[in-house]
Amino acid sequence: MKLSVVFLNYNRLAETRYTIEQLRLHCAHRDDVEIIAVDNNSHDGTGDYLRAQADVTALCLDDNTGIAGYNQGFAKAQGEYILVLDDDSHPKSAASIDHALEYLDQHAEVAAVACRIETPEGETVRSWHIPHSDKVTSALAFIGCGFFIRRATFEAVGWYPADFFLYQNEIEVAIQLRRRNLAIHYLPDSPVVHRESPNNRPNWRRVFYPTRNTIWLLRRYLPLPYASYYIFSRLCFGLIRSIQCGEYGYYFRAVKEGFSHPIAPQALSSQQQQELKILWEENSVWHQLKKRF
Repeated sequence: MKLSVVFLNYNRLAETRYTIEQLRLHCAHRDDVEIIAVDNNSHDGTGDYLRAQADVTALCLDDNTGIAGYNQGFAKAQGEYILVLDDDSHPKSAASIDHALEYLDQHAEVAAVACRIETPEGETVRSWHIPHSDKVTSALAFIGCGFFIRRATFEAVGWYPADFFLYQNEIEVAIQLRRRNLAIHYLPDSPVVHRESPNNRPNWRRVFYPTRNTIWLLRRYLPLPYASYYIFSRLCFGLIRSIQCGEYGYYFRAVKEGFSHPIAPQALSSQQQQELKILWEENSVWHQLKKRF
């Protein structure tokens, strides 16, 4: 098996149907691709639909485990490579898949490929995670709705961090790859379309998980006194988001869990710290003010 396509589903049956239709269309020319769909205990019929698809390996969970559900799909995968999608994203074409697989075959030093993310209208989605470039280049990380990764490498870093539940899980994986001196490359010629359905995504999640999980990341990878400054900055950003969303309770809960959860520090070399400069600046009040003013 060359490629395992793994995507997570939760109460978005129409999106799930469309994603599978697109995968069937773009993978029809290959006999070395498997599709694995994990359902996080949906109650809109998604699980029943997935179980009825003969060409899909459906893993229907008893509880909503967040991104930990992905890990069950990853562990089931037989492919040399894994393409990770959301239930509302899909490769733009067969060429998107073929190009990424050929690139990974030819570049043994590359552990993961960050895809260009597009809207259904063809506009590029810009994010600090990946370069604003139309050329193949090194990338800090990847966006979780569309990237390729070597299965063996992904397993070696422990898949996604299950306790994160949602958000920042891609950053944790990217840092673990960086710690092993493995490369992530951005391939603009392997686009993934993100339809970005907002269904069943409450605002409190955008306050709680990014705040808590980023505090965990900063505590794990940054030494004092740098960690103190960046954590202070993240607290400011989280507070602003909580005011915008009116979710103060979840903000304070995030702060509490961010500091009470035991974290084992993992040292990064000075070179690795420099390579992750963009990540630190995204969590810096000073740098964000400079960008805006």
